Amino acid sequence: MDNKLEKRIVRETAIAITKYGMIEDGDRVMVCLSGGKDSYTLLEVLRILQNRAPIKFELVAVNLDQKQPGFPEHVLPEYLESIGVPYHIENQDTYSIVKRVIPEGKTTCSLCSRLRRGILYRVSDELGCTKIALGHHRDDILATFFLNLFYAAKLKTMPPKLVSDDGKHMVIRPLAFVAEKDIILYAKQKAFPIIPCNLCGSQENLKRKEVGDMIRSWEKQSPKKVWNTFKALSAVAPSHLMDTNLFDFLNLKTTGEFYEDGDTAFDHETYADFDLTLENEQVINISNLKKNI
Repeated sequence: MDNKLEKRIVRETAIAITKYGMIEDGDRVMVCLSGGKDSYTLLEVLRILQNRAPIKFELVAVNLDQKQPGFPEHVLPEYLESIGVPYHIENQDTYSIVKRVIPEGKTTCSLCSRLRRGILYRVSDELGCTKIALGHHRDDILATFFLNLFYAAKLKTMPPKLVSDDGKHMVIRPLAFVAEKDIILYAKQKAFPIIPCNLCGSQENLKRKEVGDMIRSWEKQSPKKVWNTFKALSAVAPSHLMDTNLFDFLNLKTTGEFYEDGDTAFDHETYADFDLTLENEQVINISNLKKNI
């Protein structure tokens, strides 16, 4: 087992949780467990932080059994019992609904996701959970950003923390700073009992595959490009974009005084130093934190 790898993943997760206030004292966190590498990693890292954090919070793993043909129903209960994590298996035949509505050969992920989301929100209420933790990682966030940029003409991605449309549920993504390549390696080293994600027979979304391939290519050829794109998502300058909802261009007036959002940005491009750490945020010591992890 590569302890450096685990330490890096745990540190990056702790930083994300702390920066965005994802988990608080007394929280009951529902960890959505699909049986894939991401959700297994999420659960394991939250277990580690649960033992180290100066605050108290509960974990409950939840799996939605959608009755896909060939789904190994015994795998998750056996694993969760072996590590002593409380869990709930929700049995809902969404597979039949999706197959009935979506034409053969088409991607079913969108409808499946909407059905799954509604069920998980209900289960969260029934279990008394205050947070819903999902296993999306850095590459998922980047891919969603590029999909919205290329195909929806929006600067938008998966946020690390959000409130559901009905205002009742808090969704968190603790792995937001973790690279997929690290999760792949970690899952192999931990020998998680992975359940295939293609049991439903759905075809992979071609646009998402295209963007994913692009990111992986950049990761090999120029990791600086990937990392700085990700960092840019938290370094937004609304006055130097074009959205009138974010900046009041109509009422922008001269004052005759220094204006920090002025034209110096156009003198030359500034390039961030390539640093695979999380800059000053890496000094966070989770043992010293009082309110959040």
